[in-house]
Amino acid sequence: MKQIIGLTFLLATILFSCKKDKEILTTPSFIKDKISGLSQKGPLLNGSSLTLFELDNNFSQTGKSFNTQILDNSGSFEIYNLNMTSQFAKLKADGFYFNEVTNENSLAPISLYALSDLSNKSSVNVNLLTTLEASRMGYLLSNGSTFANAKTQAQTEVLNIFLINKTGIPESELLDISKNGDDNAILLAASLILQGYRTEAELTQLLGDISTDIRTDGILNSPTIGTSLINDAKLLNLQSIRSNIENKYISLGITTVISNFEKYVKQFTDSSTFTFTKNIQYPQTGIYGLNILYGTENISIPASISATSSNPGSYYDLSAFLPLGTSLKINIQLNNGQAWGINSMLNWDFTQWNNIDQTFTAIESGKSCNLRLYLQSNSTFTIKYYENNSITPTKTKQITVY
Repeated sequence: MKQIIGLTFLLATILFSCKKDKEILTTPSFIKDKISGLSQKGPLLNGSSLTLFELDNNFSQTGKSFNTQILDNSGSFEIYNLNMTSQFAKLKADGFYFNEVTNENSLAPISLYALSDLSNKSSVNVNLLTTLEASRMGYLLSNGSTFANAKTQAQTEVLNIFLINKTGIPESELLDISKNGDDNAILLAASLILQGYRTEAELTQLLGDISTDIRTDGILNSPTIGTSLINDAKLLNLQSIRSNIENKYISLGITTVISNFEKYVKQFTDSSTFTFTKNIQYPQTGIYGLNILYGTENISIPASISATSSNPGSYYDLSAFLPLGTSLKINIQLNNGQAWGINSMLNWDFTQWNNIDQTFTAIESGKSCNLRLYLQSNSTFTIKYYENNSITPTKTKQITVY
């Protein structure tokens, strides 16, 4: 009987001890009255959602989370009464956002992420840099890195993608595109390079592809991704983007100074070894006939033939296909002879003939431009191409009509 009583007491002691250990493990050891911040691509829009996931000391999710909504169109949020098992958290923001490139709100939502140590922070921002860092940090943490070292290493590696090598940058979740300062300009520049002329689906895929590529070694190895980045970065209209951002914050009633993000975009486009492939295309033949923009050599061509009831005539085309984000102006100058005739144009705007020259401007990128030209004999013309907002001709050719 004594043995049974002793065994019962021992089991009860073990059960009580296990219960006590479990209580110790789940007892909140980190308490924060409030965490606030900004969710920015451009800023996420009012009504977007933000979730903070509790992590334990091994950086694993415990299953506990805190949910809130974005409070306004600046992307701000607040979370109150955080009782957590550690100071580490994962944040996820989901929603529509203001696109600085198109100057419009996005047509679909995106998701942004951040891993953060909240111990010395009352504010945490979620942005594209924190999103790219998250997967790489997860790999480093799973391989024994401290949180602080993983954070520093991941940020350095992500910024290297954009050819930014600057020391002393605060943690990415402390940066803010709406604030003055060189470090905030870096965030904005990287955000614009990533956004480019992409749809929300394309941006989401790009972020995922980069995160996967850099996860184990911290280096962007894919030339395809690199080409995608440089293709759009070279075509960004930085002056318009600055105006879009400044006007957006004015409309929100926020006084801000947008720092010189342009220099970091230009640094990337000037120094990147990624291959640019988003060239304007000039087909040999357009829908109206042979394309006088095709090729770079000076050419001699026969005069157009007027249409008759029995003959459709012959004409030439001013034909170009503009990839999304590209721009084009064509200036045709009469050297001698008789001027050209035009009609039946698609996606071109033009200046009136002034007895010297005429300029044709592509209206919309992502489309073909075509224009039917009638050229008369014994005339010569100089054609100047102004591609992608160039103020000097990117190429010049001469046409002789016999």
